[in-house]
Parts: sequence; structure tokens; C-alpha cells
Amino acid sequence: MAGNSFGQLFRITTFGESHGEAIGVIIDGCPSQLTVDLDYIQGELDKRKPGQSKITTQRKESDTVKILSGVFEGKTTGTPIAMLIPNEDQRSKDYTHNVDVFRPSHADYTYQTKYGIRDHRGGGRSSARETAARVAAGALAKLLLKSQGIEIVAHVSSVGKIDAPNVEIKDVQEFINDREKNIVRCADPATAEEMIEYIDSIRKQGDTVGGKVTCYVKNCPVGLGEPVFDKLHAELGKAMLSINAVHGFEFGSGFAGSEMRGSEHNDIFVKNNVGDIATITNFSGGIQGGISNGMPIEFRVAFKPVATIMQAQATIDSEGNAAEISGKGRHDPCVVPRAVPIVEAMAALVLADHYLRNKNSKLI
Repeated sequence: MAGNSFGQLFRITTFGESHGEAIGVIIDGCPSQLTVDLDYIQGELDKRKPGQSKITTQRKESDTVKILSGVFEGKTTGTPIAMLIPNEDQRSKDYTHNVDVFRPSHADYTYQTKYGIRDHRGGGRSSARETAARVAAGALAKLLLKSQGIEIVAHVSSVGKIDAPNVEIKDVQEFINDREKNIVRCADPATAEEMIEYIDSIRKQGDTVGGKVTCYVKNCPVGLGEPVFDKLHAELGKAMLSINAVHGFEFGSGFAGSEMRGSEHNDIFVKNNVGDIATITNFSGGIQGGISNGMPIEFRVAFKPVATIMQAQATIDSEGNAAEISGKGRHDPCVVPRAVPIVEAMAALVLADHYLRNKNSKLI
């Protein structure tokens, strides 16, 4: 199966299925002598793992990562890094009902038609369980970026029609502390409580709901991104749209920018108080001409409602006959609380790759 690798210089390849022995990732191109903080990597995985709260799936996975290669005495060696995350709490019997029946809005039908075979247990390779491998790799990419002063942080900015107010990030760690004080991972406490109550009410109805994650990149240098096809926002868009359940991506002013005039939307250049070039506004979202301009990068990622609902739905079987199916097992009523570290990880993978690529952009 193609399409399992991402990145050019900082390149990852993930492997494994939801109900297999393990999932994992191979990272190639990570520079040598980067200090590897295993506690930090595990901490990022803990934010994504299932069973965290009443508003997430109750599947119990420790998501304990093991580094098999590429690290010696706490530092990267420049050779391929292999990370393995065992699957510990598979309940494959929960999926016997959909061996020959296609679940609405899942990848069952498309996988079956494309390959002539599919792993029906939790969706196999199409399961969001695969994203744990991305988070592990993304945590290493974040460590690389942190060594250069680049910080990435995200939070849940909406659930259904409940929107959080815009949050100003004065200190990244304070923002993270505020976000982690609630189980929905929204940095605004009042909105978080409203979101939690709503998600729980949806869960009790056997239904699901979508939401948005807003991500910020602080201290990104000027020059990341490539002309034409590898524009930074295009790469970020591809990365985000590769995440399970993502149905939308916008950066800067996004779709709202289409309603503005150029005289309103243009970001005027000035020198800031330390003598660097900056812009008064940031409708560009930190990216102009596909290249980072030194302003904070801001983008939003929209997630659809989780496809598995605990209600009976009409569908068809593999023979084309009418059938009925109802969700079983353990599933998220809303994916966005656990998606925050996935969004950060994919952003880090893009930026780490382009940080290294930018080293070749000029002689001096």
C-alpha cells in the first residue's frame, strides 16, 4: 500500500493496524546529536491515548512507546529511528457485526473496493489508532524545533456550534497549562465547561459531534516553505487533511478573507520595537507566497462527527443487499479533545522538514 510515508528530508513511515500486534513509525533524516526526551514524547502520546475521560473512547491503551534504534546515550545518531507502540486492549469481537456490512461514512466500502480485502477490526489501517505513531514522530520533530526556539501549540476552539473566543498567547507554557486543566482541551475555561456538557449529552444520546482545533506556531523564522507546489500552507493543508475525520483546513483569515477588500486584508509592513520587520495585522496567517514571514502561523482544522454512532442506520452489505447496522464497542463521541496533539504533531513534521530543507536555499 502506497501513501504511508510523509516528508522529504525529515521523513516518516508509519505501520500497523488498530487490532494488530502493534503500531509504529520509522523516522529517517533526523539530524544527529538531538537530545531525546523520552518523557516528553510519552507525555505527548498520553494526551492522545484513549480512555482519558468520560468524553473519549473507553478503550484502555497505555500507548507506551519503545525506541528500537537511532538513539544512543540519549541522543540521535543520524540513523533511522524506529518507535514501537504495542496494542494492549483490542476487542475484535466488537466488530464481528460488520464483516460483510459497510458502515456509513467509514472506509469499509472504499478499502474493500480498492484492495479486494480489508481488516474489519476497528477499520484496520484506516483507524485513527494509526495517529499514535504520528504523535510519537511529531514529538521528536517538536524537540528539534524547540531546540531552535520554535513552539507549536493548539487547542479546541469549537465543538458543534459552541465557539471559544480568540485566545491571545503571551506565554506558551501558560497556554498549555490552561488548556490541560479541562478534559476538552479548550484554553478558555468557561467555554470548556459548556463544551464538556454538550459532548456528554451527545454521548448519552448515542450520537457524535464535530469541532475545530486552532493551532499556533510561535517564533517561526522567515523563509520556511518552497515555491509553487510545496508552499508551506499547502504542506500544512495536506498534513491536516491526512488526519482521520478532518474535513476542512484554513489559515490566516481563511474563508472569511474572501468577504474582505484588499484595503482591509493587506498586512502592512512595519519595524517592531526590536527592529525586526513585522506586519500590523496577520490576515496572512504568518505565510506569504507560500513562505513563512516571521509572524505567528495560525490555522484551523475542522473535524467531522465520528462516523460510528450508537444508533441503528440503514446501509448495504458486500452483496449490495439492504442491511441495518448499529455501532458497537468503544468510540469517541467527539474526536477533537484527542486530536489536539495530532494536529500539533503533523504541524511539527511539516515545519521540521521545511526547516531542514531551508538550510539548502542559499549559499550564505
